[in-house]
Amino acid sequence: MIEGSAEPIVVADRGAVRLVILNRPEARNALTRQMRRDFAQLLAEADADPAVAAIILTGTDPAFSGGVDLRERAAGPPQPPVEPNPGVVLRRLVKPAVAAINGACVSGALEMVLSCGFAIASERACFADTHVRVGLFPRWGQGVLLTEAVGIRRARQMMLASQPIDAATALAWGIVNEVVPHDALLSRAMDLAEAIAATAAAHPLPFELCVAMLRDMEGGRAAGAAEIERRKLAAFDAQRRQDGA
Repeated sequence: MIEGSAEPIVVADRGAVRLVILNRPEARNALTRQMRRDFAQLLAEADADPAVAAIILTGTDPAFSGGVDLRERAAGPPQPPVEPNPGVVLRRLVKPAVAAINGACVSGALEMVLSCGFAIASERACFADTHVRVGLFPRWGQGVLLTEAVGIRRARQMMLASQPIDAATALAWGIVNEVVPHDALLSRAMDLAEAIAATAAAHPLPFELCVAMLRDMEGGRAAGAAEIERRKLAAFDAQRRQDGA
């Protein structure tokens, strides 16, 4: 699909579906600061393109993504966060986004998956939140998104124990919609994206109203929790500045 490409993010169109492929397999598709800027631009372009009806986000095997590139983070002095972050970018999309999780999905990458409207996982996929284990605090919405998806006890287990779960567990817990054989992942994601796009094209008014209704319901439940998360993130950042970390 992307053999020979050296670009860290590859874009490919399949009819009305735009694939956005994280392509740093040697670094588990971890996102550098420049990749996060490019990601925001590429998603904005896809959302504005009338020829694009749906978006699929995936990674180059063997990983989906390890989240933020920690080696880049450790290589120099602290820098302000890249805004808007990938989670916010995905949650602001008007067009449907399907995450096709082909392998390990860790920390910031899990926030990205939870920010997509739909998620299909390969049987090889696994999921973990390792923010606390590496001394970080989630800043793309993990606390709210994960708790909404799996409940407070399971979110606590994932965030504080940092232990990975397999694809079958992710399905049972509500992180993904489906689990499919690895070789069928992209075709199933394409089927779903095309079906969603066809529904939107056939009956745009009820489709748009249902999207808005579900988004409002989700946002209403999460509003208070998001404010708590923002306050804790601000406290974490303030302490790190004080410590010179």
